Amino acid sequence: MGLNDTPSGERLTIGFFGARNAGKSSVANAVTGQIISVVSDTPGTTTDPVKKSMELLPLGPVTIIDTPGLDDVGELGEERVKVSLRVLASVDAAVIVIDAARGTTEFDEKLLKTVKERNLPYVCVYNKSENVKIPDNIPDDTVYVSAKSGYNIDVLKEKIATSFAKAENNKRLISDILPQNALTVLVVPIDEAAPKGRLILPQQQTIRDILDSHGTCICCQPDELTGVLSSLCKKPDVVITDSQVFGKVSSLLPNDVKLTSFSILFARYKGDLPTLVKGASAISQLKDGDTVLISEGCTHRRSCKDIGTVKIPALMRKFTGKELNFKFTSGGDFESDLSDVALVLHCGGCVLTEKEMRYRMRICEEYGTPIVNYGVAIAHMNGILKRSIEIFPDINM
Repeated sequence: MGLNDTPSGERLTIGFFGARNAGKSSVANAVTGQIISVVSDTPGTTTDPVKKSMELLPLGPVTIIDTPGLDDVGELGEERVKVSLRVLASVDAAVIVIDAARGTTEFDEKLLKTVKERNLPYVCVYNKSENVKIPDNIPDDTVYVSAKSGYNIDVLKEKIATSFAKAENNKRLISDILPQNALTVLVVPIDEAAPKGRLILPQQQTIRDILDSHGTCICCQPDELTGVLSSLCKKPDVVITDSQVFGKVSSLLPNDVKLTSFSILFARYKGDLPTLVKGASAISQLKDGDTVLISEGCTHRRSCKDIGTVKIPALMRKFTGKELNFKFTSGGDFESDLSDVALVLHCGGCVLTEKEMRYRMRICEEYGTPIVNYGVAIAHMNGILKRSIEIFPDINM
């Protein structure tokens, strides 16, 4: 698929890392063929990560991320380093940029060691090589370039593409557990929170996955579900619903019809569904004054009926009977310090990469903070979690 056909969460992410003034931004600009970052001889010019999506053949659609120098100093510098380290922990592959004129420093060695310890695919780039004697024997993971003159940039692009070749992703949202020629009913609420003229990404990807496996899917709104079911000549193999109408849809379905949600499908596809199911039990253990972090991978216009900031907090207060405090993050932001957080409640993560979702779950694990996602949490609070995961043969409660 091309760039426009590939959701952002399915693109390979490649981060450019290194010391200040090694030429990370210049190399990133040269690779993309565009000025994605301002360049200067002044160290520390790049102060925030800069992203650019592009086609990098033969690799395909990728997201390039230019980062601040990992050796930055001062109070602001330390914050920039934290941001760069956060990017390093969430990318699929790394380009390590070293100033060839300066040579490999102790800092560069430590950075390379960190990348290797994390088993992160990488290419080591010696920039500013126009006035440097290039060694005769260069390791396969290394290339000498000059972003200034363009020397070896095409070689670098080819090396990135071959070194970071992404294995075919055989993971599926649901088609791998559906019978052949499955019949699926999708319940899609169309309300003021729904985008005009289109379906949201989880719904689109689910439909495409079912069609790719030669299944049949029927879409309806919640109030139409009973009529749709009665018009079918056989019961559907599964009904997939938007999480916010989980309770209503469950009450309308016969007990012998399997049920799950788009959000739960993405919990399995992008993260670790057993861990999220386990985290659901923490909802019932919340106490007065506990803080719940609600995090979404995308940014969108909020409404008075927004699921993340309005509906879920109200449902949690009603279910627990507790006075809870809520914190919210969205987009690329995620709390790195969860010491005061009793529970993390995350969206399905459809726009995030699997690496990013697993990075966020790893932070929760380090702090011992339970994490659950929207679909799992709503199913738990409606008393239908067991039913909503019965379709997955490897998940037990």
